[in-house]
Amino acid sequence: MKDIDQILQKQRKYFQSGKTLSLDFRIGALKKLRDTVKKYEKEIGEALASDLGKSDFESFMCETGLVLSELGYMIKHTRKFAKEKRVRTPLAQFAAKSYKKPSPYGNVLIMSPWNYPFLLTIDPLVDAIAAGNTAVVKPSAYSPATSAIVEKIVAECFPPEYVAVITGGRKENAALLEKKFDLVFFTGSKEVGKEVLRRAAEHLTPAVLELGGKSPCIVDDSAKLGLAAKRIVFGKYLNCGQTCVAPDYILCARSVKDELVKEIVKQIGAQYGEKPLEDPEYGKIVNAKHFERICGLIDPEKVVFGGGRDATSLKIEPTVMDNVAWNDAVMQEEIFGPILPILTFEKFDEIYEILKEKPKPLALYLFSENKKRIREVTERCSYGGGCINDTVIHLATSETGFGGVGESGMGAYHGKDGFDVFSHTKSIVDKKTWMDLPIRYRPYKKGFFEKLLHLFLK
Repeated sequence: MKDIDQILQKQRKYFQSGKTLSLDFRIGALKKLRDTVKKYEKEIGEALASDLGKSDFESFMCETGLVLSELGYMIKHTRKFAKEKRVRTPLAQFAAKSYKKPSPYGNVLIMSPWNYPFLLTIDPLVDAIAAGNTAVVKPSAYSPATSAIVEKIVAECFPPEYVAVITGGRKENAALLEKKFDLVFFTGSKEVGKEVLRRAAEHLTPAVLELGGKSPCIVDDSAKLGLAAKRIVFGKYLNCGQTCVAPDYILCARSVKDELVKEIVKQIGAQYGEKPLEDPEYGKIVNAKHFERICGLIDPEKVVFGGGRDATSLKIEPTVMDNVAWNDAVMQEEIFGPILPILTFEKFDEIYEILKEKPKPLALYLFSENKKRIREVTERCSYGGGCINDTVIHLATSETGFGGVGESGMGAYHGKDGFDVFSHTKSIVDKKTWMDLPIRYRPYKKGFFEKLLHLFLK
């Protein structure tokens, strides 16, 4: 597409000019973006309400506020992150200085999803700017109102040769993936992620993939069930379950299952009221296609709470399914909706056998008071990240990276990890000229020089 080619050409030229290498320039850009996000906070909330039915409180808590937090963190720490780091030089390279130098990749592509359309677009952009890159941003076509406000904010902050927004759908996605970027950053489904990786490989372009999966929530017989239920309900039904790190299902000790179900039902009532479908602050499923898909995962015979829906408003009640089996439809794909299946185990060690056969999830949650089990789970299970005795909140800090492993993604961002993932670290040896050891040069000399070589390299 002609417009994309022109944007890329201008961005490459802008990056090659060296303007984005200045730390003052980067920090100034971050400050301008922060001020503009604050300026349009109300419009951002309105866009999220239009696309996903989010309340103002949830929009700020889960999207705008987290963006502002990341901006504040990067404004404060970019100078430190960009510093050269001196490292030890081997004796064999005397006299020299060795150091590692972070450098921007260049022109990066950021492709974002619809479920947290502001956060998951602007957060990686913040890290890309801090690292000194130019960027093309492609928001999701499924969240058009938020895409429009993102485009407005970016256009007000930056010239298109620095940061540009490309809107549209599959046609635009395909056109962008045909182009050569220096890094591709993608957040979305595993299926699309595979295609992104294939297309990036054609250009030998490094890719960061933030995907998803069926994130387990393990509850053992030592857990504080009332608090566990409260926190599970928060994490599961946030954004109507349309959260990549939502607890996808509960894997519960059979001995406490009935009590846990009772507490979960109690918490749904406390947090969502008797008629959530009539609550204007309860969100909606993003579109009819996903609404029908989620409804198809509900087995009425296994529903112990909820199950109601309204096709007109695209709302589905917070739903709990009990006595679920691994071969049920709801366990064959990532739910990405307000359905909570509950499965059980007899002995705790069973979970290791169960989970090792499953794709590596983006998140894992464990509710337990048993320190030995907590240590074992965090050591033995492979997953992107997670929480002990809580859900979801691990992604809300700039001090820890967020990302997947295996089928749930590759690469992490937020804070220092975000700066690093958008940077290439050069390894540099600065060799001095006031002396030159002769050992390495031909013709090789044995005897004393050979002994020195063995001493240097042992």
